[in-house]
Amino acid sequence: MEINPMSGISLAAPVDPMPKSQQDAATQQIVKAVHAINKSELFGQDRELQFTRDNVAHRVVIKIMNRKTGEVIDQIPPETVLSMLDGLSAVQTTGGSTL
Repeated sequence: MEINPMSGISLAAPVDPMPKSQQDAATQQIVKAVHAINKSELFGQDRELQFTRDNVAHRVVIKIMNRKTGEVIDQIPPETVLSMLDGLSAVQTTGGSTL
């Protein structure tokens, strides 16, 4: 019997039971909070907080950026985790094995 190393792992996007109107309201609250944090310079004068959605992983990505250079100072989840998730998703889609 062959055991696929990916067996039992599901990368399906979680179902969000929140109605669209509530999602929009929650998004607006997050945007307002991020603007307030950035205006207060909580992370420093040259830094800003950004919330984005990763198009591949369909997950929220939080970044602390340098306003002047555009450099990513910190990110949650890290880029390496998003890349690994992308790789796992590709393996699961094709049914292939990485070994």
